[in-house]
Amino acid sequence: MAGDFHRVACGDCENEQVVFGKASATVSCAVCGTTLATPTGGEAELHGEIVETVEAR
Repeated sequence: MAGDFHRVACGDCENEQVVFGKASATVSCAVCGTTLATPTGGEAELHGEIVETVEAR
């Protein structure tokens, strides 16, 4: 699997959630439902602050 996992902080509620860098579906915050990532056909567009890279491949 070629891609990274990132810990992203939600801009609305500050919840931190792990998101795959090449997400193929829209990823929403588990707490408030704000969109954290949208697919673009390659690297996903992340809409929160990247706190850390959890696992780089």
